[in-house]
Formats: sequence, structure tokens, C-alpha cells
Amino acid sequence: MDPRNKAANLVGRILDREYPDPPIPLIHSDSFTLLIAVVLSAQCTDERVNQITPVLFDRLGRSPSDLALAEVESIREIIRPCGLSPAKSKAIQGLSKIIVASHGGQVPSTFEALEALPGVGHKTASVVMSQAFGIPALAVDTHIHRCARRWGLSDGSTVERTERDLKSLFPKTRWNVLHLQIIHFARKFCPARGHHVDACPICSQLALKGLPLQE
Repeated sequence: MDPRNKAANLVGRILDREYPDPPIPLIHSDSFTLLIAVVLSAQCTDERVNQITPVLFDRLGRSPSDLALAEVESIREIIRPCGLSPAKSKAIQGLSKIIVASHGGQVPSTFEALEALPGVGHKTASVVMSQAFGIPALAVDTHIHRCARRWGLSDGSTVERTERDLKSLFPKTRWNVLHLQIIHFARKFCPARGHHVDACPICSQLALKGLPLQE
């Protein structure tokens, strides 16, 4: 068996053992509040986003029609702690207006329509597609990109390459949960800094079986 497939099988077994039912890190109540949370999460921790979104929704409303009517400056003041607030506040108001005007007030459930919204790239669209609509997608964030390379599942040359490699190694039926499993695992066991092979359930087993690891 190809080393990548061997590594993928081992990784999948350990992830299922450690995180059989991983929760979505971003607190939300529907597809729209998830979309806003994911937009805010760019270059910001999930913990900070989870502190800010309740304030945003309590003050300005939690529907596309509410935020479409909100002043950009009002949005910006609330989301400032998340960073990149000038761009994110414009994106939130802009995507809300488009959802109201072009999608009947409902978050669209296609990649094409989501990626056409301001502030929504492929990764954000993938999260919404998978976690809000249950459509198979595999969003690659920094944790997943790092771990896929470290575990020998991808060469890590680009995020796009990592996504293609992971999709080829794991069945479509587990893409959605795999995304969450790797994020939770990476944060607890396989961080970017202070990583110790022996302390990581996956890296230690890969090393034990002579499968390649990359730092």
C-alpha cells in the first residue's frame, strides 16, 4: 500500500477514536449566523469570534435583513476585536444585502453563489456548505494544512494541493467530520509550536511504523 494511504488509514482510525463526534467550534444558530462567524474567524481565534458574535447579533440583529440595514460603522465598532474590521464590516453588510436582494433572505447553498458574496472565499464557503447544509466539502485551514504536511498526507505546497490530496485519501462521506476532527486534534495534540512527536498520538504512531513525518 502507498505510504500516504497507510498514513491516511492510521490517521483516520486515531481521529475517530479521539473525536468520534467533534463539535463545530464556532457558536451559531443557523446558516447565516455560521456564515458571519466564519467571515469573522479570518485571522482571528474561534474563542474571540464566539465572544463577539453574541454582541453583534444582540445589538444589530441576527438575520440578513437586520445586518443589511445596519451601518457599516456600527458593525465595525462591535467586531473590531476580531481584526480586519474595516474589510469585515463592509463584507458583512454587503453579503447581507445580496442575500436579501438575490436569495430571498436565505443563505445560498451552492459554492458558486457563496463565493460570489463579499468576504467569502473557498474556505468559508466550504465550511458553510459542510456544516450548515451537510454537503460534502473539506475546508482547509492552517491547522489542517499543517497537519496534512506533517503527517505525510500532502506535500503542503499550497492549500489547494492539500485539499485535493486529502479528498483523494478519504471518502467523501467523511470529509465534513474530518475537517472538524483535525482541527480539534491539532489544537490539543499537534500544534505548530512546541510540538513533540512522542506526545502526539498520530505522529508517534506514524514514526513507530516508519511512515514519513515532516516538520
